[in-house]
Amino acid sequence: MRLRPPDPQYLTLLRPYGEVIQKLALATRKLILEEAPAALEFVYEVYTIANHFSFTDRPSGAFVFTTTHAHWVNLGFNFGSALPDPQKLLRGEGKFIRHIRIAQLSDLEALGVRELIRAALAEADRPEGHTEKPRTVVHRAQSSTKRSGRSASASSRTRRS
Repeated sequence: MRLRPPDPQYLTLLRPYGEVIQKLALATRKLILEEAPAALEFVYEVYTIANHFSFTDRPSGAFVFTTTHAHWVNLGFNFGSALPDPQKLLRGEGKFIRHIRIAQLSDLEALGVRELIRAALAEADRPEGHTEKPRTVVHRAQSSTKRSGRSASASSRTRRS
């Protein structure tokens, strides 16, 4: 199955983050969709760009998500505390949510990353008779204020010829 391309609005939301972070966000998305090509995608512009993957029409049913930050992308698991993590990759102290910090492309290839996505996928809520075509829903912020997660230097960089 050919992976669906990123939604153009998602690409627009990523633009302020700089090329390295854009590549990390897109590579993380690709890894998720390689394992779950039928997942629905819910993108939110909040203090970060949050991308939730679910088999329900509710983002709260997400089995995995990403958040984009100035210097890394988090690969998050809503019920990460219940996932097997023999490589000790998961970070977080909360009751349920855990994440892996992706700071370079090689972090996605680390032993255990794909296995964590598969474990979350195995536990994902999948409604009986789910026939909805995979799609992306983008929710843009109403405010024109800048997100604090973007690199301040990204907007003030000068181009070198």
